Amino acid sequence: MSVRRGAGAITFARRLLSAAYRPPVYPPRNVLDDRQNADHSSPFHSPLFNEQEADLVRLKREARAKGGFYVEPEAKVMFVMRLRGINDMHPKTRKIMQLLRLRQIHNGVFMRVNKATINMLRKVEPYVMFGYPNLKSVKELIYKRGYGKVNKQRIPLTDNSIIEKALGDKGIICIEDLIHEIYTCGPHFTACSNFLWPVKLSAPLGGMTKKRLHYIEGGEAGNREDKINALIRRMN
Repeated sequence: MSVRRGAGAITFARRLLSAAYRPPVYPPRNVLDDRQNADHSSPFHSPLFNEQEADLVRLKREARAKGGFYVEPEAKVMFVMRLRGINDMHPKTRKIMQLLRLRQIHNGVFMRVNKATINMLRKVEPYVMFGYPNLKSVKELIYKRGYGKVNKQRIPLTDNSIIEKALGDKGIICIEDLIHEIYTCGPHFTACSNFLWPVKLSAPLGGMTKKRLHYIEGGEAGNREDKINALIRRMN
């Protein structure tokens, strides 16, 4: 009887404790929502982009109406992602990948389109994927996976004060200023690109086809121009 009473008392005490204790319930926190809800709007950027988009559509329609076609201006910015590891890699190729800050697979960086960068990418073309991102891709990458380099540390861009402290002397005080400078390849593009930590992307949804072949051969490596935007959607 004593054993049964003891067991019953323990069970009753456990029920009382479980009924009295309620673990705290925290609302789910989304870093992306926090960044988008922060006061980082820059009112003079969005109308500028909207006007550019409208002008592009108007010029294309005018050219089509006259029986011709409109040739868009050459891109100023490219987004470069690492595709393969270090197996069978030449030391010079490995050094170029370090200079590009692409030390891990699926890391990505923004680069200016010029002769020097194109020549560097030609030497490492089998190991990278690159193309010309649109405004939507640049915004999504920086808002969702944007980290800054502060005192050699990887800091999430959850507050405009981080950007202002690092780039305020160049007139860049919020995340919209940073996006504008990257997308338009402004005069402080190099400083902004160096401030941004290389973007760490996920493996693409649906997988890859053939890593060892060039994109024009049905593979993944090399330049895919504006088709990079679809790949960013799958990896972001």
